Amino acid sequence: MLNPVIAVTAGEPAGIGPDLCVMLAQQPQTARLVVIADRQLLAQRAQCLGLPWRSLPFNPADEPAPERGALPVVHVPLAAAVTAGKLDRANAAYVLRTLEIASDGCHDGRFAAMVTAPVHKGVINDAGVAFTGHTEFLAARTGAPHVVMMLAGGGLRVALATTHVAVKDIAQHITPAGLEKTLRVLHHDLRARFGIAAPRIAVAGLNPHAGESGHLGREEIEIIAPLIERLRREGVQVTGPLPADTLFSRERLRDFDCVLAMYHDQGLPVLKYASFGSGVNVTLGLPIIRTSVDHGTALEIAGSGKADPGSLRAAIDMAAALARGKT
Repeated sequence: MLNPVIAVTAGEPAGIGPDLCVMLAQQPQTARLVVIADRQLLAQRAQCLGLPWRSLPFNPADEPAPERGALPVVHVPLAAAVTAGKLDRANAAYVLRTLEIASDGCHDGRFAAMVTAPVHKGVINDAGVAFTGHTEFLAARTGAPHVVMMLAGGGLRVALATTHVAVKDIAQHITPAGLEKTLRVLHHDLRARFGIAAPRIAVAGLNPHAGESGHLGREEIEIIAPLIERLRREGVQVTGPLPADTLFSRERLRDFDCVLAMYHDQGLPVLKYASFGSGVNVTLGLPIIRTSVDHGTALEIAGSGKADPGSLRAAIDMAAALARGKT
């Protein structure tokens, strides 16, 4: 039986994504990988790194013999030549095209899962494309009604009620309907994808001290607590709202399988402190499997050989385990 095919998008061409793909090819593979990228870009980056590299043709019905420095590639041509570390808005469409090919391939069964190297949101927006992140892009591409960003690593799972939202706008995005959809997707996928029969979910408060009985904000009283109580009556094991400053202690976390943070920088600094370089970003609620690295494009070290493929390796391992139904 053939191993599942995992599509790996190389991300922002001026960043470390191409470096990581070339580095992956130097390691033993735990799944059948196919890189979605420009072949010449990968060859050039391999030359910068002083590593062997060969692009192989991709055939979903074939499992090529392991060869150090070689991986199958689905070629997507760049619009403009790339210099490592220097963004070029001309290549924004190329980046989005790699994501389209990978997600469409997952949808039609050519790929069992997709793993994404980091993209640069700013340069895509500079090219005139409204882009807030992989999570939102893939939700629109696949028609998913509601998706949830969750990172796993260092023994933690942290999901987000809001993702890439300015701090001044967070409170208006915490709504009863939105929060309910997030908790239902989180509960469902922890069971269906991760095999946790009765997930225990901790929900952080939005405000300091979870609102201090309404003195520091009323979102906990008016939105979060009533929803948690209703879900608990349905049998969902959800607890909160809990003060975020004490929630992430080891003793407290032993009681939970996942934490739902209200916003990006409430939950992710803790997780990345515990696991940076080996954490995995998982998009829940999609009809396909998608994982990603826990870091950005690192333009300043692209082409230098200083990039660490650990997070990409972990994302591939998790994608393969989810595709096999084993986490």
